[in-house]
Parts: sequence; structure tokens; C-alpha cells
Amino acid sequence: MKSRIPLVLLACGSFNPITNMHMRLFELARDHLHQTGRYQVIEGIISPVSDNYGKKGLVSARHRIAMAQLALETSDWIRVDPWESEQEKWTETVKVLRHHYNESLRSLHFRKELMKNNGPTERATEDFLSSLDPELKLLCGADILKTFSTPNLWKEEHIKEIVEKFGLVCISRAGSDPVQYISESEILTQFQHNIHLVAEWIQNEISATHIRHALCKGLSVKYLIPDSVISYIKHYNIYTEESEREK
Repeated sequence: MKSRIPLVLLACGSFNPITNMHMRLFELARDHLHQTGRYQVIEGIISPVSDNYGKKGLVSARHRIAMAQLALETSDWIRVDPWESEQEKWTETVKVLRHHYNESLRSLHFRKELMKNNGPTERATEDFLSSLDPELKLLCGADILKTFSTPNLWKEEHIKEIVEKFGLVCISRAGSDPVQYISESEILTQFQHNIHLVAEWIQNEISATHIRHALCKGLSVKYLIPDSVISYIKHYNIYTEESEREK
């Protein structure tokens, strides 16, 4: 069997709070990539933005990290990573990608060293991962492709590095036209082979913004975010009208 390329999926964002939809994106992306026959997804990483992002209504990274950890307790392959949230300043997406790519290289090479002298089961895993270096791709909604054309939002050299060196896995939602966004951009067209478009087969418009608004009004968000996250929000009294006024 031809060796598959080990691949890490990275999602950046506020995760304010994390929702079931955030986690579904990872599952959709992994299914798509496995179906190509080229990749073996070995890890998913959620990277919440730092408090210095300055977005209105952004609760502290301490809470956002804790909620993501609770939400991911049932996942055996997705984890939350605090590195970006711990940076003193807002970190550009391409720098977060560079950091996690280097970390994934170190991690995979370490695993291969451990497996070299192990038994047949471990050797089979080593053969499966092969000698190929891992790839890291940015997991996002397809609307991010549209933002690449927004003046002064992205540096052109960063867009090029993201799509050329790393690549994107874009989940398309109702109303978005990722093919058009690509065709309207010279850089995206040039590297469209490195942009995976994944159709969301069950349309789901859950957004963290809607969740926060519902919580502020005292409405139920059960089945939209994990119960453990709802309990955390209640315990720390966040996303209430009172807490929002204190910001």
C-alpha cells in the first residue's frame, strides 16, 4: 500500500466559546482527506487567539482554553494548544502555522526514533507513516478565502506562504462560493491544488456569536455546545448581561 502523508489540521480563532460546529469542522475535514487516499490525519489542533486580539466580548484565554479542553475530552485526536493564547501580542496566522509545523516535525521524528527498535506492531505504524515529513494545513471556513481580498487585512506574502507551503482545508457553508473566491485571486488560483474544498453535508450555522447572544438573554444553548462547557459558563458566570457590561 502506498504510504500516506501524515497530516496535522490546525484551526485558529477566538473559540469564544467553542461550539459543536467547531469540532464538526475537524471531523468533516478528516473524512475528506482520508477519502483522497493521500493523507493520514494524525492530529487536530485548536489554537485560541490571545487576549490581546482586542475583539469585543472576548473572554480571557484562561476561560476559552478551559472550555475547549472540556469540549475535547471525548476526542482521541483533537487537542487545544495554548501557545498562541500565551503570546503577549496578537500573532499573525502564518506565524502560528510555522510554530506548529516545527513542533509537528519534532514530534513525528521523536516518535519514529522510539519505534525503531520496537516490535512488529510499532514497525507497521512506522511503515504506515513512512519517511515522509508531516504536512500542516489550516482548517477554516471557506469565507476566509474571501477575506484574502480585503484591503490591508492580510499581507500578500503571508497569503502566498499559507497556500504554497501549508495549504488550506476549507469547509463551505450555505451562501459561500469558494470556487469564485479562488478564481478572483491570482495567488489562490496558482496554488488551488493545495486548497481542499469540503462541502458541509449537513448545513449547520451554529456560531459562537449567536451562542453568546443567546446566553446573555438567558436562552438555552443545550445541544449547541457541550454540556461540560455550559456547566463551566454557569459556574464562572461568563457571557451574561452583567459580565458583558463589565468589559
